[in-house]
Amino acid sequence: MARPIRIQYPGAVYHVTCRGNERQSIFRDDEDRAKFLRLLSLSLTIYSVKLFAYVLMNNHFHLLVETPLGNLGEFMRHFNITYTGYFNRRSNRAGHLYQGRYKSVLVEKEAYLSILSRYIHLNPIRIMRLGKKTVEERLDELFRHTWSSLHGYLDGKRREEFLDYTLVLAAYGGDTRKGRNAYRKHIYTDITEGLEVKSDIFAQSVLGGGDFIRWVKETFLVEMESREQPSTGKIQRYLQKETILACIKRETGKDLDSLKKEKGDLRRITMELLYRCGGLKGPEIGALFGLGYCAVSQERKRLQERMAQDNGIREIMERLERGLSTMKI
Repeated sequence: MARPIRIQYPGAVYHVTCRGNERQSIFRDDEDRAKFLRLLSLSLTIYSVKLFAYVLMNNHFHLLVETPLGNLGEFMRHFNITYTGYFNRRSNRAGHLYQGRYKSVLVEKEAYLSILSRYIHLNPIRIMRLGKKTVEERLDELFRHTWSSLHGYLDGKRREEFLDYTLVLAAYGGDTRKGRNAYRKHIYTDITEGLEVKSDIFAQSVLGGGDFIRWVKETFLVEMESREQPSTGKIQRYLQKETILACIKRETGKDLDSLKKEKGDLRRITMELLYRCGGLKGPEIGALFGLGYCAVSQERKRLQERMAQDNGIREIMERLERGLSTMKI
């Protein structure tokens, strides 16, 4: 059977799942789960990805994400490698943690985002042993499952900073107590009546209505039945490096020659934006600044540490990103 087709474009929304190798656990304890979420938050920041929902199970996880830069592959590659490295070091093991590559389904945002959020949140009780329990018992079981973004949707005090709740809750009356209560009522109804979306997935890859599926086929695919090719489903999605450098000069007064001569946060920010928004790899960025690949990687890591500690640096990055969002691709 052909592998599901990968489609990437700016603003695409995906339901992403990944299972442990041979269905083995990918978490040993809550320390692993907490580390998983910290690494996920970091990868979301690095690749400018939005997270709407997640659930962690013993041997797999679910994510509902949007990729403004059309870079799901880069994001998931970085995140999975980072967590696998951590897990292997802590467990004193080697080799693959996950069962093959991750699975992703492209989602029609307007029609399915709010529904799919609920579908993901119900995953902890979608197991056979709970089938004979009452609705109230299954609801209690669901609320006891700690490692889920559901709690932030129901209780504003339990929100997590790396999640975007607003867009999903807009379908339930808004990001208010009323909206959260409506979301809770829909969860109760889903347990009572059931919620299934698998039958709506087309070609193992696309979840949407007829118009959306036709648009995907006409825009990205020559033959839906063909195996994925390296260039399938991709469109131009990065700004040219000259555009990024011009924006930085406009906002800061510093050109590339100036940035080469000085060390500091602005040079690190430039490297990060060239990576995130320009699609340049470490060696290419290093060639611009006269540095090696490892030095570029260290500078970008240092920037993440500095941004976590210094609001001023974070504000500079946000200002430049806003400036770049107005530039043409």
